[in-house]
Amino acid sequence: MAIATVRGATRDYQQGKLVVHALRGVDLDVEPGEFTALMGPSGSGKTTLLNLIGALDRPTAGTVAIEGRDLVALTRAQLSDLRLRRLGFVFQSYNLIPVLTAYENAEFVMLLQGVSAAERRARVLETLAAVGLAGLENRRPAELSGGQQQRVAVARAIAGRPALVLADEPTANLDSKTGAELIELMSRLNRELGTTFVFATHDPKVMDAARRVVRLVDGQIAEDVRK
Repeated sequence: MAIATVRGATRDYQQGKLVVHALRGVDLDVEPGEFTALMGPSGSGKTTLLNLIGALDRPTAGTVAIEGRDLVALTRAQLSDLRLRRLGFVFQSYNLIPVLTAYENAEFVMLLQGVSAAERRARVLETLAAVGLAGLENRRPAELSGGQQQRVAVARAIAGRPALVLADEPTANLDSKTGAELIELMSRLNRELGTTFVFATHDPKVMDAARRVVRLVDGQIAEDVRK
């Protein structure tokens, strides 16, 4: 079964008297284990599509399903629970909690999931080591570089064992070397753990690393290439 299934998805926004057609009848399946980049110019619809798959927004028309569950049919509480248990998110602005340490940020989703203290500790230490942050567990975001903060964000996203990680421009605020290291990290997690990743990106390095590139133009899929 596909992790994400999008059928005929349309998303319209009202801007004053104008209607903006952000997505126009998009069909897309995301299969387990994929490492997929959504690419396209600003306004092409890639972030809108990512938000629909992530249950952060609803389509104006069409359907979006995660593991066979139609998101449009779910209540707000059910959507929140699905995001918590089945989806991980990595944002370009990191979105870490400033007063929490790297350990506590990585642990946060599991606290909400109700994972036991012993299991949380084991997963956090394992995950922070996997992203190259062993020994930095007690540092707060302000004490970490941008690249290290983004690694904490990745650790937080995968520690909850989601079916799918969605990343919106994860390298946008990083220098080229740090961005390349982050891409390699996520590629390794994809290979070794089987974690499924979908990126919305402008970054050519992400597109090069992706094994599937979906190009959007004017809210429609113009090209879908598997390498």
